[in-house]
Amino acid sequence: MPNGQRIRNLFNPDSQEPFKLSRSKLELFTECPRCFYLDRRLGIGRPSGPPFTLNNAVDFLLKKEFDLHRARGERHPLMAAYGIEAVPYPSDHMDEWRNNFQGVQFFHRPTKLLITGAIDDIWIDNKKELIVVDYKATSTQNGVNINSEYRVSYKRQMEIYQWLLRQNGFKVSDVGYFVYANGDKDKAAFDGKLEFKVEIIPYKGNDAWVEKTVFAAHKCLIGDLPKPGENCEYCLYRAAASKHEDEKRLGL
Repeated sequence: MPNGQRIRNLFNPDSQEPFKLSRSKLELFTECPRCFYLDRRLGIGRPSGPPFTLNNAVDFLLKKEFDLHRARGERHPLMAAYGIEAVPYPSDHMDEWRNNFQGVQFFHRPTKLLITGAIDDIWIDNKKELIVVDYKATSTQNGVNINSEYRVSYKRQMEIYQWLLRQNGFKVSDVGYFVYANGDKDKAAFDGKLEFKVEIIPYKGNDAWVEKTVFAAHKCLIGDLPKPGENCEYCLYRAAASKHEDEKRLGL
């Protein structure tokens, strides 16, 4: 994308074909409808940040570890330690659901939007309800919690996954779990390895907002370019840069 504008995977309001909308793009809409419109309708996405390679490595290793217990049909010791009566879900769907280009999918007929989301893990409890599990990596000495404003998006992420699974006909527990790997910075030396304390944080989700947001995102896509977001740092940056460029061009 050398010119900064994408020409593929754009929403066309005249098309009758399903349009794929990922969980992350639905999150983008909740953050800023204008940025969402610029991305999905006009192909002008926000600048991408550097890849979180260390986080991805932790994510990969946690999946491998829980998959060992999935294959044996047994609880992970962490699940037992937290009193969670469940086992990793033994399903042929797991590889597909974890794939970023597939994920859990649901075609929302009223809007013709194909909503997708790639999950980290699914457990199943003794009531045969699926449990959404999301892996997170961090490094903090203040203790891990999910109640800060910064982590509201984590909660929405889990609720979208719960909604997607329910739309596919599964019984889903309201309670999901964040498996947090917290990097230990108290060691005397690095010695070529980073150690983590892993803990599980429960979260009771409420997916009632999801379908309303799907409708709102579709309404945004078929309309005109929304106003800049008052609290969107990307909109504020574009406005400040444009103002400076206009003043310079006009000699002000």
